[in-house]
Amino acid sequence: MIPRIISNAAHWLAVVAALTTAGRSVAATQPSSALAAEEYLGQEGWGATDDRLWPGASNSSTADESATADAHLGNDDENRPQHISSLGMAGNPAAVNIVVGTGALGRFLGVSEESGLRLGGLWIGDASAVLSGGLDGGDWGLNSLAIIDLSLDAEKRWGWEGTSFGTQFLNYTGQPTNSLAGTVQGFDGLQAAPPFDRSELYQLWWRQSWYDGLLITRLGKSVPSFDFNNVLSAVPVGNDAYNIPAVTGLIYTPIFVNPTMYGRLPGYYDSATGLTATLAPADNIYASYGVYDGNGARGEHTGLLGPQFTGYYFHIGEVGCTWAAGAEEKPGKLGVGVWHQTGDLALPNGGFDNGESGIYMFASQRLWFQNPGVNHDGISGFVQLGANDSNASWVREFFGAGFTAFGLVPSRPNDSQGVGMAWSFLNDAPEAGSFFFPTHQGPNPPAPLNDNELMFAGYYQAALTKAAFLQPTLTYIPNPGARQDISPAFASSIYLTVLF
Repeated sequence: MIPRIISNAAHWLAVVAALTTAGRSVAATQPSSALAAEEYLGQEGWGATDDRLWPGASNSSTADESATADAHLGNDDENRPQHISSLGMAGNPAAVNIVVGTGALGRFLGVSEESGLRLGGLWIGDASAVLSGGLDGGDWGLNSLAIIDLSLDAEKRWGWEGTSFGTQFLNYTGQPTNSLAGTVQGFDGLQAAPPFDRSELYQLWWRQSWYDGLLITRLGKSVPSFDFNNVLSAVPVGNDAYNIPAVTGLIYTPIFVNPTMYGRLPGYYDSATGLTATLAPADNIYASYGVYDGNGARGEHTGLLGPQFTGYYFHIGEVGCTWAAGAEEKPGKLGVGVWHQTGDLALPNGGFDNGESGIYMFASQRLWFQNPGVNHDGISGFVQLGANDSNASWVREFFGAGFTAFGLVPSRPNDSQGVGMAWSFLNDAPEAGSFFFPTHQGPNPPAPLNDNELMFAGYYQAALTKAAFLQPTLTYIPNPGARQDISPAFASSIYLTVLF
């Protein structure tokens, strides 16, 4: 599988080179590649929404929101917040965004973003049920997530060029929803590892832009799934009409973390302390490297802990590029990465592996504009690949793909719809089921995992207001992976997301 992925990556690089040559250049209008690498969300201009898209909105209200929406952290290459007019938002922004919310909380409390301070956040409520099949068909799982985000633009506050700081507090209350289906991959991305009732310092970082954005570093506790293997991040382009905050709104876990890195790459909601560095030598290419506390690989909940130096570290590197294809300048991107987890990693047979390595690739492409040059309406697609070299992980190889439609429903221009497929090839050790999912097993362990797990999902994301979204999702898993005898699972989820 690894040689095949390397071959596919080489093929994609050749395609990118051809597209870059054939497509009309957008270097003059496209943000720097440091921006493309670190902050696909929240481009300036999104706050200036058209009142016609929001019946009932007053001109004065829209003007006020537009005045504040363009605020961002530091220079033009700094992380920027989500804006009020988000379209096609990520199903769980906390998993892939460094800065969340709209900043409305701070404005309500009288905190002026002109002072360099920004206070925002989000709340997500989730009700999911396995309607039939799985391990516990007919049962429901309820989850609630709240995040408060405080950011400081030190350049605006004190004149410290290219410097910003950020912190987030996370509160999560939920239930083991994914276990209802017997899924290995996870159909509900809001529920991750236990404990399911937690309050934590989710992020605390210092971010510095060096040499006019050529190099960007971030030190502290953060969410590496924002910087690496982030297929959700849309390519920022100069034409604001084309911009979208996220490639898809799918909610299954593989869209946030490649399953071959489960328990390895820190992310939602087990963030980790470490260093991220991004080099941007040209307008459409980047290279990133990160090293983080890797104690999640031995079962530690790093989101609840401070820095640990115990010999378990997670290293990851990624190179990528963006492009605009054809006369309509359809934006696309490609990322290829390698990673290594250090330390002794337990195997299902009772032994240990000394470390683990893997590779991954992701790509996305705008496939069609309904109204080229006018707005974002159209269809995008994405693809994901991954593999690792150790039976210390329960997923060994992965492939995912999907499509998203933006603004195609008459009278609902801010709604989006999407479908996706996640296909994982699982650990084939005879004891793998009992080792990785002991609570899912029947009365006669040891038990193996299924050979693979295939998952299909489709959703409709409805924009209720400029900062509230309702999203029903249907998921079908024909072969749940936790055991070989679990019947096909059909699940339903409803997310309500409020940005503030």
